[in-house]
Amino acid sequence: MTSDDAALLPTEKRVRAAALPPSERRAEIIATTLPLLMEHGAAMTTRQIAEAAGIAEGTIFRVFEDKQALIDAVVEAAIDPAPTEATLREIDLTLPLEQRLYEAVEILRRRTASVFQVMAAAGATPTGANRPVNKPRPPELRVLGKVFEPDPSEIDRDPQAAAYVLRALTIVGTHPLMIDTEPMASEEIVALVLDGVRARPAAPPP
Repeated sequence: MTSDDAALLPTEKRVRAAALPPSERRAEIIATTLPLLMEHGAAMTTRQIAEAAGIAEGTIFRVFEDKQALIDAVVEAAIDPAPTEATLREIDLTLPLEQRLYEAVEILRRRTASVFQVMAAAGATPTGANRPVNKPRPPELRVLGKVFEPDPSEIDRDPQAAAYVLRALTIVGTHPLMIDTEPMASEEIVALVLDGVRARPAAPPP
């Protein structure tokens, strides 16, 4: 073949994906599939996934038994609480208590919304709606409790017990299936955890 002949060859020839260990290929496919699942639901095709990942469709089925197995893996990865726990550990414990709790609530709200959206997208087909899915494990109270620990005199219970209240109220006030109108604001959640809802009599004048 001459150089002139080579110039006439198609320029959009598919470039074969570099070989990866199975665990890395699996992680790559899962990461590529998540945004497609959020956009198209479980009706997305393996062809769409392969094109987005730059691989052949057959590569998907060398890693996953079928498309449903891939969707299950995407859901498992999305509900893994480890990234949320890592983000909670990054909260600056020198901040005032209210600010620390606000940041914790914001993190928990993002997780609650994300898990709901992924579960809803994955259950958008008859097969996906009835398949067994592991119950999402919430972030460990031990990790969340660290946010309370610098100020023991400002709370009247164990930090992990306080963390349980914070997490529960955040989920109830954020999850789309548990709210009647608008989600509770993060500031309101923090105020309810720290001060409750009981009205207190005004202090007598000095």
